[in-house]
Amino acid sequence: MTEPKRYLVTAALPYANGPLHIGHLAGAYLSADAYVRWLRLMGKDVVFVCGSDEHGAAITIRAKKEGIAPREIIDKYDKIFRETFKKIGVSFDIFHRTSSELHHETSQEFFRDLLKKGEFTVQESEQYYDEEANQFLADRYIIGTCPNCENPEAYGDQCENCGNSLSPTELKNPRSTLSGNSPILKKTSHWYLALDKHEAWLKEWIDKGEVNGEQLHDASRWKNHVLGQCRSWLEGGLQPRSMTRDLEWGVDVPQELEGSDGKKLYVWLDAPIGYISATKQWAKDAGKDWEPYWKDKDTQLVHFIGKDNIVFHCIIFPAILKAHGDYILPKNVPANQFMNLEGRKISTSKNWAVWVHEYVQEFEGKEDELRYNMFKNMPESRDSEFTWKNYQETNNNELVNNLANFINRVVVLTNKYYGGEIPKFDENIDFTASRSDSETSFHETELLDLHDRLLEVVTALSEYDFRTGLNELMSISSSGNQLLQFNEPWAKQKTEPERVKAVMNAAIQIVGALSVVCRPFLPFTSDKMREMLNLPAIKDNGELATLLENLAEGKPVIEAGHQIGKPVHLFTRIADDVIEQQIEKLMSSAPVDASTNYEPVKETTTFDDFMKMDLRTGVILEAEKMKKADKLLVLKVDLGFETRTVVSGIAKFFKPEEIIGKRVTVLANLAPRKLRGVESQGMILMAEDADGKLGFVSPDEGFGGGFVVK
Repeated sequence: MTEPKRYLVTAALPYANGPLHIGHLAGAYLSADAYVRWLRLMGKDVVFVCGSDEHGAAITIRAKKEGIAPREIIDKYDKIFRETFKKIGVSFDIFHRTSSELHHETSQEFFRDLLKKGEFTVQESEQYYDEEANQFLADRYIIGTCPNCENPEAYGDQCENCGNSLSPTELKNPRSTLSGNSPILKKTSHWYLALDKHEAWLKEWIDKGEVNGEQLHDASRWKNHVLGQCRSWLEGGLQPRSMTRDLEWGVDVPQELEGSDGKKLYVWLDAPIGYISATKQWAKDAGKDWEPYWKDKDTQLVHFIGKDNIVFHCIIFPAILKAHGDYILPKNVPANQFMNLEGRKISTSKNWAVWVHEYVQEFEGKEDELRYNMFKNMPESRDSEFTWKNYQETNNNELVNNLANFINRVVVLTNKYYGGEIPKFDENIDFTASRSDSETSFHETELLDLHDRLLEVVTALSEYDFRTGLNELMSISSSGNQLLQFNEPWAKQKTEPERVKAVMNAAIQIVGALSVVCRPFLPFTSDKMREMLNLPAIKDNGELATLLENLAEGKPVIEAGHQIGKPVHLFTRIADDVIEQQIEKLMSSAPVDASTNYEPVKETTTFDDFMKMDLRTGVILEAEKMKKADKLLVLKVDLGFETRTVVSGIAKFFKPEEIIGKRVTVLANLAPRKLRGVESQGMILMAEDADGKLGFVSPDEGFGGGFVVK
């Protein structure tokens, strides 16, 4: 594929119903920021857009709970978002709002256009209705048990435990988040997007990157878990999806349409269009034309999101864009997995989180330290974990002992030996004794090696492999430390001054290069290094591309005779007591003690109702993973009088080979249900702790299959 003329990069719009935590940073924002900063350093035309998503049902739920208007909620958190992103160094070209007039106009224009093109049908259906609250329930107003993994807190549109997309009527034991009551089904009419008619081209686009024979993206560069989730959804068959909701807060369905009263656009129609309205606002403010960034095939569109948003960005939004007809499709959607915290899932409701706005207040001046740890543990292909001890270790052992130590030694010795002036050296000096493998001069070899190492970082960034890019960056620093250790300028300054000049000049070239290439990961450190080296501030306008060109031609990063500044501490060690305070703060705000996290007892039932349940002891005879379903195991269970097939959402916690022979409790008279084509003939009873970990409810040893549990 040819090099694009321009790039449009989006980061998932954060819901304006709560502050940002480190899971958000690791999920989308830091990887997007590093990618954009790299593009700017390579001199590319790139626009980076984001904004507050201000119409989700979660916002109205929070507003109702707090007894205030939704506007107060979104204004509060939009302000927090802007301040937090700025302090942590995320460099959006624009951070917009979906409550803006421009966004409402853009979303309604999209709706009208799709309606005109025949993409919508009006369908009457039964939807859940809360009689006490006197309103229809949007997807996020409904919680119930996931039919796939048995998570009891699944939402009406998606289970955040297994990631599967749902519809409210699929939930078991649904309940309203407004009143806690079981909702009733009531008829209502909505506009549905005919996703099923887009299924064929979406499959071709996901699998091959092609649409009608035209190559639109390189499928081999998409992450496996992104492709896997999309294929799973497509293999299940696409169905028409409602694009409107019965809500009080959101973008109005165009009022000229019959039946539009009380109808709002579905948040997953309006929210991604927020990328377009943000681009429009950016163009208006900058005196630019927004349309090439969304409609020109020479534009590369990249969405950075978390894995819970894959379906919406890879299935629904592309279908909307193509149905419109004028818009390009994304070249890549490099979604990250989830970041956990101290052995548990990050939970906003349980306050089990490291809040970014609190971090930047308590660790002022250490923004890059957090960015470094996030990149080091980026959940690019699997879930990762943040711990305060690991944060301390990466700071003390890598940033302080490696990067800061190398830079400090170079600047200190340059000031000590040469008054801060980069030394000239004899290019013909013989270094064969120390570099016997080199056919070129010592200094030429160092510059060429530096060029190749920088290319490794560039390659990793171009492939959305930020962890590898960071490792390559630190490898450059490590090689600089090795250069000093091998040549020992402090020991040879008096006896071999010309040799030391060449070594120190080479070392300062590495420092100069690091001041540029570290910028996508550590922008604040980059600024400090440029000031310390007395070099012009980076304007994010092709500096890395120029650096690579110069090095390839054998030109130095910094000319001899240049006067650098005095050394400053780039990073400092973090003491044990600081880390202990943070761990104590986390534990006190959300104690691990499960006694504080018990689920409330359900409403009273009768003995007769209980006796309708036929609970039996069983023994697992066989277990295997269900194809194309990461969370499900297919079990053969001996009930004594017969063998049953049971599909259970426990694959995340147990390997099939580990549970053969396990004694279990089975709900034997549960109505059979097909899951991905396999009929499940019962349910395995499981216990769940405060962290969501599952355990078997097992009868004592000696009980085989078939005994009644009373």
